Amino acid sequence: MSPENQSSSRDFILLGLFSSSRTSLVFFSSLCILFILTVTENALLILLIRRDSRLHSPMYFLLSHLSFMDILHISNIVPKMIANFLSGSRTISFAGCGLQLFISLILLGGECLLLAAMSYDHYVAICQPLRYAMLVSDRVCVLMAAGAWLVGTLNSIVHTAYVLHFPFCDSRIINHYFCEIPALLRLSCVSTSQYEKGVEASVVIFLFTPFSVISVSYVKILHTVLQTKSSEARKKSFSTCSFHMVVVAMYYGPLIFTYIRPKSYHTAGQDKFHSIFYTILTPTLNPVIYSFRNKDVLQAVKNLLKSNFHHKN
Repeated sequence: MSPENQSSSRDFILLGLFSSSRTSLVFFSSLCILFILTVTENALLILLIRRDSRLHSPMYFLLSHLSFMDILHISNIVPKMIANFLSGSRTISFAGCGLQLFISLILLGGECLLLAAMSYDHYVAICQPLRYAMLVSDRVCVLMAAGAWLVGTLNSIVHTAYVLHFPFCDSRIINHYFCEIPALLRLSCVSTSQYEKGVEASVVIFLFTPFSVISVSYVKILHTVLQTKSSEARKKSFSTCSFHMVVVAMYYGPLIFTYIRPKSYHTAGQDKFHSIFYTILTPTLNPVIYSFRNKDVLQAVKNLLKSNFHHKN
C-alpha cells in the first residue's frame, strides 16, 4: 500500500531519514542509541547541577537550560521517527506536524540565544573577572534564560501560524524526517517568496547576531588568554575555546545554510543532512563539550556515585 493511501486528506507523510530496508537497521539502531545517550547525559547534568552546591553558578544555570532544551528537542523528533520505522506507517497528522514545528522552532531559536548568553558569561568570567558578580548576577542570568525562552516562543508562534496557513498540494508528502519550514514550503501551492523574506529577518536575529556575539566573545577571550604568562592556562583555554567553537559551528553553520537559501535552492537530501547536526548531533555533544570535561562536574559525578553507594550500604 502506498504512503498516500495510508493517510487521511489532512495528514502528512514523512518520508523519513531512512527506508524500512534491512540495511537501515544499522542506522536505526544508531539513532536509538544516540537518543538514549542524549536524554541520559543531559538529564544527568541537570540532576548534578541541582544537587551539587558547587555547580550553583550562572554558567551551570544556563547549561541546565541548554540541557533541558536539548532533551526536548531530540524528544520532539526522534520518538516519532522510531515509531514510524517500527510501525511501517509514515503519517503525521496536521495537528501533530504543527506541534512538532512549533516546539522545534521554540528550541532552535531559544538555543541560538542561549548559546550567545553562555559566551557572554565566559567572556565576562575571563576578561572582566572583577566585575563578574555585577555583570552576570543571578537576576541577569534569569533574565537571559527567560528571554531566550520567551523570544523563541514568540518567533515560533508567528512562523508556525504563517507556514500552516499556506494551502498545501494534494500529495502532502514531506521529504524529510520531521516537519521543518523548508520542507513544508516545498508543498505550498502558492508563492512563498514574501514569507521567505520574513524568514531572512529571523535568520539575522536568531543566527547571524548570536553567532557574531559568540565569535567576538571568543576572540576577546583568546586575546586575554594570550596575555597570560602561564603556558598551561593558555593551552587549557585554547582547548576549551576550540571545542566550544566546533560545537557552535556545527549548530549555527547548518542552520544558516538551511534557512538563508531560497526555497528553489533547497534539496531534500541536503536539508536532511544539515538538520542532523542541529537536531541530533549537537544535543548529544553539548553536555560532553560544555560540562563533562570540567573538573567540577566530574567531581559532582563522583560525589553522586559515592552518595548512592553509601545509601545502598
